Amino acid sequence: RFSLKPKCHREIVVNEVSFVRKCIGADSSHGDLWGKLICTNFKVSFITHDALPMQRFQVANRLLGEHDVPLACVEQVVTVNDAKGKQKVLCSNQKLKFNPTELILYCKDFRIIRFRFDEAGPQSAKKVCLAIAHYSQPADPQLLFGFEYVGKQYYGSLAINSIPTRVNGVDPGGGLQMPLFDRPSEWDREIKRTGAAEWRVCSINEGYVVSPSLPEYFVVPVSLADQDLKQYLCFFTAHRIPLWCWNHPNGSALVRMASISDPLQQRKLDQRICSAITKSHPQRSDVLKSDLDKNLPNIQDIQAAFVKVRQICVIEPFEESEEKWLSSMESSRWLEYVRAFLKHSAEVVYLLEGKHVSVILQEEEDRDLSCVVSSLVQLMLDPHFRSLTGFQSLVQKEWVMAGHRFLDRCNHLKKNDKEESPLFQLFLDCVWQIINQYPAAFEFTEMYLTVLSDSMWIPVFSTFLFNCPQQRTENSMDFAKSKCIPVGGEKALRFPPVWDWSQQFTPKDQALFNNPMYVGKGATCVQNGAVKSFRRTKKNYSSTLRGMPSSLRNILMDGHDSLTLTRRNSLVSRLKPDFSQIREVVESPTERFFRDWVSRPADLQGMLIPQLLPSHLALWRLYFLRWVPEASIPKGGPVTAYHKLSQLADEVEKLQSQLRQYKGATPASTKTSTPSAPPSDHSRMYFKAGSTHASSSTPEYLSSSFPFSPVGNMCRRSILGTPLSKFLNGAKIWLSTETLANEAL
Repeated sequence: RFSLKPKCHREIVVNEVSFVRKCIGADSSHGDLWGKLICTNFKVSFITHDALPMQRFQVANRLLGEHDVPLACVEQVVTVNDAKGKQKVLCSNQKLKFNPTELILYCKDFRIIRFRFDEAGPQSAKKVCLAIAHYSQPADPQLLFGFEYVGKQYYGSLAINSIPTRVNGVDPGGGLQMPLFDRPSEWDREIKRTGAAEWRVCSINEGYVVSPSLPEYFVVPVSLADQDLKQYLCFFTAHRIPLWCWNHPNGSALVRMASISDPLQQRKLDQRICSAITKSHPQRSDVLKSDLDKNLPNIQDIQAAFVKVRQICVIEPFEESEEKWLSSMESSRWLEYVRAFLKHSAEVVYLLEGKHVSVILQEEEDRDLSCVVSSLVQLMLDPHFRSLTGFQSLVQKEWVMAGHRFLDRCNHLKKNDKEESPLFQLFLDCVWQIINQYPAAFEFTEMYLTVLSDSMWIPVFSTFLFNCPQQRTENSMDFAKSKCIPVGGEKALRFPPVWDWSQQFTPKDQALFNNPMYVGKGATCVQNGAVKSFRRTKKNYSSTLRGMPSSLRNILMDGHDSLTLTRRNSLVSRLKPDFSQIREVVESPTERFFRDWVSRPADLQGMLIPQLLPSHLALWRLYFLRWVPEASIPKGGPVTAYHKLSQLADEVEKLQSQLRQYKGATPASTKTSTPSAPPSDHSRMYFKAGSTHASSSTPEYLSSSFPFSPVGNMCRRSILGTPLSKFLNGAKIWLSTETLANEAL
């Protein structure tokens, strides 16, 4: 009756058990599903012919079924025996001394999924539980499913001698093209795009001979010769010399670098690096340094906050209106840390835009906090990065190629909990906060951000599998050698990047990424009866204040000058103990800059500064609460507005097409292309304009959790299980004294 058709190459069924009940209801078995539980080398699958007690969602993943969980997404495997009152957290290669009656999967995407084995064979149930535990905790990177996946692709392509030149964001046949920054020409284009005339592409790390964590190609000041860089290398942590990130039109540069490990060389090297950056500035402006380790939370603090948010959203009863729930969310400090990164990024924006000075972001190893800050600064200043392809190139440049430790921070191998930290999720939350305040400035939606985060747990894409490009190359070469896969002239196996969205979604489903309100390059609208396109003008950025002091060293970076405005749009609220002191407060240059900026209408194709009062920051509900049934709003939430706006945008697009035809324009000369437009459909929108009746009603399947379903993906606290907070805080399992006494491990 039940069968599994693997959706991925090289996916193999490892173990399975029939007559399994997937728990849907929290307090009763009403609505539970019966089927077969299967463990493959890629995912945990539940195959059923029963229908969910609600209309199916319309969005489907090409790699995952409705009840599938990638093994990399499994955080913990808990087995339970009701009769003996025992629970056990299963690790790889462990024995299980009792027959489980229940299996609970704690997932990294906040799901808790529960299966019952009341009617299943005891031995079969035990074997499938052990298999899930073993395959979800690989001992080596090459055991991650992505290696088998791309290995199969290589066999197929080599058999017909048609190796494509590259996988560049989509399949080699064409489609979306975006830079992966793995070759000099793509860095050259970025240099030209930003007008960084005094910067050049450096290739001293070709073959990763200089630093294993740096990309093979990166950008440095023209005045720094390769020989000089090679001399400086040994003085920087992990040989990570300064990396150029971006250039402002005024000539100011954003640079990131690791700390200088030799204190005797500190002053000398600082002077040489700053001098080279100054020479690369048209006005020879100053260079200011921001020590991120001193000014921002560390990775352990961020992980602790994330753990608390998980506990509040997943384990604790959901009562958003209750003061206790809200105070618990506040005490987690997650939103406080989101605000800290946004605030610090805004301070760097002020220096680049308002002071016309270059900024160096310094971090011990330049692989964590600097990824977040450098990305946010560029997002606030450059509208290119608010387009879909621009945003993807930003992540590729500042995270993947810069060597963010995705393998360690995601803890894919379950080896070192101390190294785990949700830096990328924090960054996406910061991006969501800005989108929430300026929804028309971004081409992509919060659904896109959520799906991007979920893709971290699909071990197929090179984007999130490795700590650096060199690790991908080394491991894939070893894997190809061990499997006798001839790679020809290629350096390594070609892992698809996550940006190849056709791997996961149909063109229609990818339309959910498109923001119908986007006002940007190539986005069309109707004004005064004429079709117009919003395009970048020669000066894209907001005007700066004049008459400021020429030098403002260490401003904002040492905490002595807070960003404070007296308007309701202030970045920081500063409580004053006595009203008599107000007259004595002198407005700082920073305050003046942001006061001037907020006094003007926001330029959606210029600089964007988020508002950071507590009332301006919100919980990202779609990400944190999507699996909680109590938090889901049927036929409500932001998706209902998205539904209406999509239909209106689609209708406008159709009217524009008719207008062009009426004016006699040919389709070839008037066709508007956007980076994310589905190739098989003229409309960019998921929801199309229909009849009057259709457009006035909200589809039954829409809810605030769309396109995700909380049904069957959430185990409430009343259900037997291990509190998520316990195992995430380092404890193996939360067991009573009696259970510990009876359990012989």
